[in-house]
Amino acid sequence: MVSSVSVLLVSHDGGRWLPAVIDGLRAQRTPVDAVVCVDTGSKDESADLLDAAFAADFGAALRVSGSTSFPEAVRLGLERLRLQGSSSEWVWILHDDANPDPGALAALLAAAAADPGADVLGPKLREWPSLRRLLELGVTISGTGRRETGLERGEYDQGQHDEVREVLAVNTAGMLVRRTVLEELGGFDAQLPIFGNDIDFGWRAAAAGHRTLIVPEAVVFHAEAAHRGVRRTPLTGRHTHYQERRAALYTLLANARGRALPWLVVRLAFGTVLRMLGFLVVRSPGEALDDLAALLNLYAHPGQVRAARRARREQRPAEEHARSLLSPWWVPYRHGLDFLGDLAAAATNQAQDVAERRRVAAAAVAPASTVARPRTDEDELVEDTGIVARFLTNPVALTLAAFVLVALVGARDAFDSLAGGGLSPAPASAGQWWQLQVETWHPLGTGTAVPAPAYVLPMALLATLLGGSPSLAVSLVMLLAVPFGLWGAWRFLRVVGRLVTPTGAPRTALLWGATTWALVPVVSGAWSDGRFGVVVVAATLPWLAHAALGFADPAPDRRWRAAWRTGLLLALASAFAPVLWLFAALLGLVVVVAAFLIVRGAVRDRSVWGPPATALALVPALLSPWWVPAVQRGAAEAFLLDVGRLPSPVADGLDLATGRLAGLGAPWWTGAILAVLALLALVPRSTRIPVLVCWVVALVAAVLAALLGTGTLALAATTVATGLAALVVVLQGAFVVAATIGAIALVHDLHSWRRAVAAVVAVAAAVVPLGGLAWWLGAAENTVADGVDTDIPVYMVESSEQGPEHGILVVRGSVDEGLTYSVRRGDGVTMGEDEILALTSEDEDFTAQVRELVSRPTPEVIDALGQSGIEYVVLPEPADGGVAGVLDAATGLIQASAIAPTRAWEVDRPLDAASLEGPTSWLRVALLVLAGLGTLVVVVLCLPTTSRRRS
Repeated sequence: MVSSVSVLLVSHDGGRWLPAVIDGLRAQRTPVDAVVCVDTGSKDESADLLDAAFAADFGAALRVSGSTSFPEAVRLGLERLRLQGSSSEWVWILHDDANPDPGALAALLAAAAADPGADVLGPKLREWPSLRRLLELGVTISGTGRRETGLERGEYDQGQHDEVREVLAVNTAGMLVRRTVLEELGGFDAQLPIFGNDIDFGWRAAAAGHRTLIVPEAVVFHAEAAHRGVRRTPLTGRHTHYQERRAALYTLLANARGRALPWLVVRLAFGTVLRMLGFLVVRSPGEALDDLAALLNLYAHPGQVRAARRARREQRPAEEHARSLLSPWWVPYRHGLDFLGDLAAAATNQAQDVAERRRVAAAAVAPASTVARPRTDEDELVEDTGIVARFLTNPVALTLAAFVLVALVGARDAFDSLAGGGLSPAPASAGQWWQLQVETWHPLGTGTAVPAPAYVLPMALLATLLGGSPSLAVSLVMLLAVPFGLWGAWRFLRVVGRLVTPTGAPRTALLWGATTWALVPVVSGAWSDGRFGVVVVAATLPWLAHAALGFADPAPDRRWRAAWRTGLLLALASAFAPVLWLFAALLGLVVVVAAFLIVRGAVRDRSVWGPPATALALVPALLSPWWVPAVQRGAAEAFLLDVGRLPSPVADGLDLATGRLAGLGAPWWTGAILAVLALLALVPRSTRIPVLVCWVVALVAAVLAALLGTGTLALAATTVATGLAALVVVLQGAFVVAATIGAIALVHDLHSWRRAVAAVVAVAAAVVPLGGLAWWLGAAENTVADGVDTDIPVYMVESSEQGPEHGILVVRGSVDEGLTYSVRRGDGVTMGEDEILALTSEDEDFTAQVRELVSRPTPEVIDALGQSGIEYVVLPEPADGGVAGVLDAATGLIQASAIAPTRAWEVDRPLDAASLEGPTSWLRVALLVLAGLGTLVVVVLCLPTTSRRRS
């Protein structure tokens, strides 16, 4: 008995594919009983083509509005069949972009006859127009909503999947379904207007006990016009990915088991966040927003899912069978690993492309004899096996390795916890840094709303990545600062060398310049004194300069990429040295003025001035959660201060020229040699222009330092000088680059009478890094390893760590010379809290209470101490006898044990924790959110593109 079949073809603006589809349908070896065509508001000739092909035999196409969904079109087609009195057993559904092979229907019916229990059958789908690439052989869905085909990307059809098997679902493009089953299940879900209805229908069919087979012998060529965005409809709009993702989430939520639904709701929400991050990493923000919109659409309308689940509740006798056809649980994790692999491959390929361009550029200027011989297999073998040999026979590589080892030995104190000098102890956990970053009111001292310094965020991120240990994060930064700066300086100077001369800089010059730059934070004294911000800036500056070189790239898109990278690195460096942004802004102004005077037309080109302007603007935007509240709270002095404990070292003119901080660091004459070498670099004519550029940078830094050095900053506790340490680093970096460029000219222009001069200069230059290393290994006094002594009894410190209300009032000095006070809370002043306390204005009411406490303590004063969260009063040695006597006689103060001559008293009053609570600044909360999103976007714009859809 031959089965009867009716064809149901749905079209919408498919005029470009319909002629071939009509020919394919007419060429079927098995006749059909009826052809019902439903056209959903086509604006092209689709409906006319259908009428011309089938109206004479089966009636005109049913024309409906363009907003008609695919499920509704199928329902209207079935109704047309009933009105025509058709009694066909099967319905073959086709799309207007799905061209069936002449034997497709015959193969499907043959499989149905061979397996009478099959109710839904689907063909093998190949890509149209390639005709050989596989698209689907049945589909299923993963626990995260991903459409799973079981095929590799771009897999060609070689018969490797040609076996009939049961699947969860088949595509509606070529689906052969028993008419009774289609009507029994209510057709396709109206909540899935265009995408995902095939998987939902297959899942419902399997749960109802029906079987779905894939028949590879039947072939249909599918253009996937809607999925690929080739065709826009009122149903897809401009956001195809949104519709696809919403359909996937709806299918999972509507068909999942009841007991798994709560977990699925949480999993999909968390998974959407991960997917958004993945899309942002590959620079596809539109798809990330589509994912979020799809999730919010469903979660904001739970009634849709509830109605769907009620409709399915009575049709699930074979639910376990349907679950067995779903994708395995581990598939999403495999896709995650694949994504990470793709990202790593993209970054590697990008680096290889850059290296290849540089190799080609070098080969273009090299002598013909060096590039004429082609590479052979033997060359490849030698290259693969000779890496170690080349390393051991390369003096530059050995010298660099030895330098790194010596630098690690010099930084050996960093293998332990660091504190001392300008470096406060690290907090106990990364959570304390995160809390300091996000809270808008800090229970420090008497309470303050001064924001946390900007560097707290990157340090909290690093500590979190290292397992939540801030101490390890600080030690790692101090340990690797010199090697990291060496790496960045080598990359930067190598590019500078290629810009100066086609053959590039000699490796000996690069070696000297990179090692000298890497030692700047050491020989300046910043490392040994614990000036953490200077160390980070010195290690970051060569990477920042390397990124800024992209502004000179001929391609506009590369200049904009340089803008994002430069802005992000400048923001990072400015978080540790705020004055660095002022320098960058002043330098940018000088460059714009010079460009206007030299090349006026370039200033009119937005792709020329736009990238550097964007890089500069990114810094205040990304650091807005710090500087905006700082200005609000009267703490704008933070822009001109070095980070760390005050007072910071003061740099005079000689210190700026020699790269030293207030007498700290290596002998000044080693820095003077570097300045002289930079000055001598102006002599060779061939490289005078780039050296002049370096001197312009140095002069801008010197002028800014001179302007800032003329004033002082009056803080609540003391008066300090402005922080110039970052400008010292900039000056030294400019000198290093200038001297390296001069060395390039000297090596390439060695006449006989200049050889002696070159030898003298080389010896003098070698003294700079060698002398700095020798001083660091031997004579340097690392106060950063001394720790921070405390003269407060241990049991009081332990009590203060129980909560901020267990504060300790520490009064120092004498009545004759003046008394000062501080309030210790928690684990004391840690990194990040120094700047907050230094910039907090004086609490005049609390100062008046302390003044009255040490002169005429009344019960009201003692009550006020308890209400302010003060548990102990301590007079460290040498304690003033007069003050101690006054406190001994005070009612409400109980003498506490302390090692003489330190005196201590306990406040015998209830402690009030609520007194340290302050108002929430919603402005800062909003700035934190916006800056976090902005940072994420900038990081994405800095990354390579690996979007599969774009590729």
